[in-house]
Amino acid sequence: MSAAATLAAVLLANDKTRSALGWAVVAVFSPIIVTVAVLCAIGSGSAAHNNAAVKACFYGSAYSSDVPVEYQAHVEDMRSAFSLLSSAVAAVNEQAEDGTVDLIRVESVFLSLCFGEDAPSERAANRFVDCFYSTETRTRTVEATDREPDEPETVQDSYAVTIPYAPEEAYANVAVLLGRQITPADQKNIEHIYAMIAGSADSGGDGGARGSQPSIDLDASVLINPGTKNAADLAAYAEYAWRSGWGYVWGSYGNLLTEASLQSLIRQYPEMVGGYESTIRAKWLGGRTTDCVGLIKSYGWLDPDTLTIRYGTNGMPDVTANQMYHAATVSGSIDTIPEVPGLAVWCEGHIGVYVGGGYVVEARGTSSGVVMTKLAERHFTHWLQVPYINYD
Repeated sequence: MSAAATLAAVLLANDKTRSALGWAVVAVFSPIIVTVAVLCAIGSGSAAHNNAAVKACFYGSAYSSDVPVEYQAHVEDMRSAFSLLSSAVAAVNEQAEDGTVDLIRVESVFLSLCFGEDAPSERAANRFVDCFYSTETRTRTVEATDREPDEPETVQDSYAVTIPYAPEEAYANVAVLLGRQITPADQKNIEHIYAMIAGSADSGGDGGARGSQPSIDLDASVLINPGTKNAADLAAYAEYAWRSGWGYVWGSYGNLLTEASLQSLIRQYPEMVGGYESTIRAKWLGGRTTDCVGLIKSYGWLDPDTLTIRYGTNGMPDVTANQMYHAATVSGSIDTIPEVPGLAVWCEGHIGVYVGGGYVVEARGTSSGVVMTKLAERHFTHWLQVPYINYD
């Protein structure tokens, strides 16, 4: 164990010292999140402990018998905080146009810096989320209401739009809010947590058959029962995205990739999107794009009446591929997959849609986009019924 981690463990083992210093201050002494120091005090400190702590907070994983009750209580507090943060981010993203606030980034920063503190109030959660975006006033032309016959049919309307900050800007704002410096070690740990939960860009790799009917249109006629979110329509929607030649961009979920939305995604994900900018511009700018779990969320968030994809709607939250798998109540190993189009297939950090007959539609990577692949030739390890989708 490093000297810093040892010091943190000693401090945390002393109730009086811990109470006086506060968990957030103690966390400064540790090169990784304070949960490691807690677990170091009861066993061998290792990255596995840190990973288990992150999974417990994000997925509600079961605890081993030697985990202290106090630590379990802190995990539950963190999960309560995540619920408040999720609600705050969802409200903010209702005003998004060119890019959304990254919920996983918000939760990763909060977990890294604030684990062990009391669960925040709704107001405190809102203030924390405020660190991750600014607002911009824009105008649009709308139909005039209650107008006189000689008045114009349209008027200019002002409205607020969410503009997500780049990570560095958000960290600076968080530092002011918490009254402490966000160190390089903090940032490294935030990125570690983020990568664990969100995966990495192009996690699916390249390859697979591309669709042959390029289109930027959304077509509700491909849906069998557009009034519900169901497995058959998820499969049909995924196949339509494949036939239409959708591209792959991390953090996107089926909307058109405009210059403005691309710039917003680059600010949010300088490595995961900015690192692939030239390929994205050459292949996907102007078309519809998604990442792997975004393909499923795109269907969940689709309003078939208006043919718009609205963030966080229809009861489907903003989750990663791993979170979607861990939230599933019905799942199994890939060798037991039933012949049910609309099931999801998953491996660590990546997810696709089983469309039947041994085939999968997946947003596989920046070079490939949305492709159709043979399940037997891929590395998926599990199948699942997607939460929020009807499989009756």
